[in-house]
Amino acid sequence: MAAEASSQMLKTDLSFTDDQEKGLSGKNLQKKCLRSTSADKLIRIYCNFLMILSLFLTVVVLAILLSDIRNWTFSQTFCASLEAELARFETLEELNFLKRYKGPSDHWIGLSRETSHHVWKWTDNTVCNISFPIKGVGECAYLNDNGVSSARTYTDRKWICSKPNSCANSCQIISHSM
Repeated sequence: MAAEASSQMLKTDLSFTDDQEKGLSGKNLQKKCLRSTSADKLIRIYCNFLMILSLFLTVVVLAILLSDIRNWTFSQTFCASLEAELARFETLEELNFLKRYKGPSDHWIGLSRETSHHVWKWTDNTVCNISFPIKGVGECAYLNDNGVSSARTYTDRKWICSKPNSCANSCQIISHSM
């Protein structure tokens, strides 16, 4: 930046005698200098504005993409990409465990139904046989501080993935006897 200023000063100094020979006064030279400086400033301001705007848009897009709050369908797809599914539980004890560790936010679980007149099914299409109520008239279930409620599929929430214990299927339990 200092090099640009020096270069500009040299150009001004070299043109100064030429401008004097042409009969230009000091005020005209000052106006000429201000015009060139003003154009440079406007270009810099415009460039800075564009840079700030692009950074702002990048932050907004990243915030949306990296958000851990999404709809039920996205949540299930995300879990499936990890070879898991939205959380599933069968007992009140399991429900209370999830409620205890879920934090303050509501979380999608693996229950859904076609309409409020249909039965609840887990993500593997098995019918849900839980003994506690699911409140609401939505198509998808979520875990909240009071238990399980339902909402529309497009509602954004956090989610809980559950992955079956693969060790139980592939590991052998070795007992040592003495």
